[in-house]
Amino acid sequence: MIKPRFSLIPQYTFRNVTDITTGFLKHLGINFLMLDLDNTIAAYDEFILSEDVSLWIDGVMNSGIELFLISNSTRTHRVEAFAESIGVDYIMRSYKPSPDSLKRAMEMKGYGSGDSALAGDQVFTDALAANRAGVVSIIVRPRRFTNPFLALRYCFEVPFRAMCKK
Repeated sequence: MIKPRFSLIPQYTFRNVTDITTGFLKHLGINFLMLDLDNTIAAYDEFILSEDVSLWIDGVMNSGIELFLISNSTRTHRVEAFAESIGVDYIMRSYKPSPDSLKRAMEMKGYGSGDSALAGDQVFTDALAANRAGVVSIIVRPRRFTNPFLALRYCFEVPFRAMCKK
């Protein structure tokens, strides 16, 4: 599959992060799944993982797929707490849509772009960063709209989400 290097169109979209199955990831050859934190695996105002996300993470990790948090957040304690609760490494202040943090994560863990993916909730940061890094881009719907700006930005993303594979 040819991966567009500068595209706002995600390669795949799912309703929730928990809808991304290990079978789907294995079919694509994904062994390393980078996850956005805010509004992908936890809403901005959540400080512990929901039961459904926690069970999903356990299933992904038990399937042999390695997870890694990639977050633009500057809330050090929050990012560290989530990474520790899951038992994964992380990069915060990642400056997505720059692909640099994704490339650094792959280098740290010994993976390449061919067996890596990023799942996130934002087209303008997550999908673009993944596409620029040459990894599979997966977009999910935000877990919760907590402010009007995010809801408005999501409206602008709808056409790009509509153009990708379901």
